[in-house]
Amino acid sequence: MYLDLCGQRVSVQAMGSSSFTEFLSSHAPVLLPGGSWDKAPVAGNLAGKLPHATTIVAVTCREGVVFASDRRATAENVISKRDVEKVFRCDEFCAVGVAGVLALGLEFVKLFQLELEHYEKVEGQPLTLEGKAHRLGTMIRGNLGLAMQGLVLIPVMAGYDTDNGTGRIFSYDPAGGPAEERRFFSIGSGSVFARGALKKLYAEDMPASEAVLCCLQALYDAADDDSATGGPDIPRSIFPIVTTITGEGFRRLPETEVAELAGQVVAERMSSPDGPVALLRG
Repeated sequence: MYLDLCGQRVSVQAMGSSSFTEFLSSHAPVLLPGGSWDKAPVAGNLAGKLPHATTIVAVTCREGVVFASDRRATAENVISKRDVEKVFRCDEFCAVGVAGVLALGLEFVKLFQLELEHYEKVEGQPLTLEGKAHRLGTMIRGNLGLAMQGLVLIPVMAGYDTDNGTGRIFSYDPAGGPAEERRFFSIGSGSVFARGALKKLYAEDMPASEAVLCCLQALYDAADDDSATGGPDIPRSIFPIVTTITGEGFRRLPETEVAELAGQVVAERMSSPDGPVALLRG
């Protein structure tokens, strides 16, 4: 079997490494995210004008983990897109959400999906969830040069660990350093507001149904205080992306289901604009 890379036929058997990223680095580095920009420095003010993805939240729950995001992308003070995809299935038990420069994030997600598929084909078994987290970190580290020019990619990875039957969340710094987050996490411009809501609403061992509502409330609070985060757009029927990753695999909630839940949140906010109150417990 051969692959056609930049006009060259390369034998799959000659790859050697189980890393698809390493293979591209050796044979066609221009195909890596940002590869064609290496000799074209990007001015900081230009980077700011590119579309950026914003707020993403992840919450562990009894069955695994819930991953959700708003749909807005901004370019400086302009809403550049209202229905962006920010959370992506990478394999049956793993997903990645991207904030930062949108185009770069989409390239990284596609490459990471190939990385996981390639490893499984070469090794005959999938990477562990922790192994996936470290592979993604290595890929982000390769983007450090572009990050220093303003093209920053900030992902969060979440998945179901089939070895111990729990949901896990991994965050990253711009240099690719992975860190496991406990209970919940958020990234993007509205993350500080979303995280404040999650602190009040999160409960240990909550079922996935409650975790979904917890994420929607947090995204609503983020949109309430952060102009770059979009709330439920009922007139246009644009609602957050909500996914669950459990022992049964990855599932994206249907638009109709999310619309009903988001409508419930909006209706409650009509009488209580600041959202649900967390009771103090002795």
